[in-house]
Amino acid sequence: MKQLQDSLPPYLKTENGDLWLTEDDRENLKISYRIKDVIFSQQSAFQHVMILDSYDFGRMLVLDGVVQTTSIDGHIYNEMISHIPLQLHPSAKKVLIIGGGDCGAAKEAAKYSHIEQIDMVEIDEMVVQSCKEHLPAVSGNLSDPRVRFIYTDGVAFVKERENVYDIIIIDSSDPVGPAEALFSYDFYASVRRALKDDGLMVCQSQSPIFHLDILKQTHANIRQLFPHVAVYTATVPTYPGGLWSFTIGSSIPLSLPETASLPNDTKYVNEAVLKQCFQLPEFMRKELE
Repeated sequence: MKQLQDSLPPYLKTENGDLWLTEDDRENLKISYRIKDVIFSQQSAFQHVMILDSYDFGRMLVLDGVVQTTSIDGHIYNEMISHIPLQLHPSAKKVLIIGGGDCGAAKEAAKYSHIEQIDMVEIDEMVVQSCKEHLPAVSGNLSDPRVRFIYTDGVAFVKERENVYDIIIIDSSDPVGPAEALFSYDFYASVRRALKDDGLMVCQSQSPIFHLDILKQTHANIRQLFPHVAVYTATVPTYPGGLWSFTIGSSIPLSLPETASLPNDTKYVNEAVLKQCFQLPEFMRKELE
């Protein structure tokens, strides 16, 4: 047993013969997943990358011991961060995705035939390659020729662009390590410059339950840069608290089309979800005022 334990990645432990991943990044909360198998495990130049096969959530991407997406509910997050802005800007041609190494957001954006180019800027190539090979339920083994994989720092990349993109999707992990800079005011200011005059951006803005301070700061930063701001939510079981937030900033008024033009293979987003996701719980509405 000790020999098996010594050979495991540092984030995995054995208990009574079972393998467990335990997230303990919060001081008062631990979340554990019973694991069937370690599919991929390697240290990149930036972080520890794992693809695990779990009993309840199927295959999952784990970065530095924290679950990022899973086969069973990854589509919820990826559909919500992609289709909402694409419905609000139905004539978008150039899309930038910063982060999103699991390829899920790019896969969803590529379902729109009017989009001509999707630049996916991910700092860690190992995340992309491992998800394309070992996590097809999320990545779809993405190979659309309109998607350009750019392996570099998203903060530096966007700082060098001006008036280029119709939509920018900031699909970051939690604001620690490589992703910390993706929550700063200066970064959002660069995003604003990289957008066209009628462009819009969206970012994941964390749990309103456990990370309300991050949501409020994100909302305040974006509100200083864009005349039109909106927050919407979705329920993603994998993420702490379940309830997850997204924040949109736009240079033009935000208005959903009378009739949605969604792809016919979505699993979570439909016309009703599009309309209700902007209806916030009362505690969120008051805090964001």
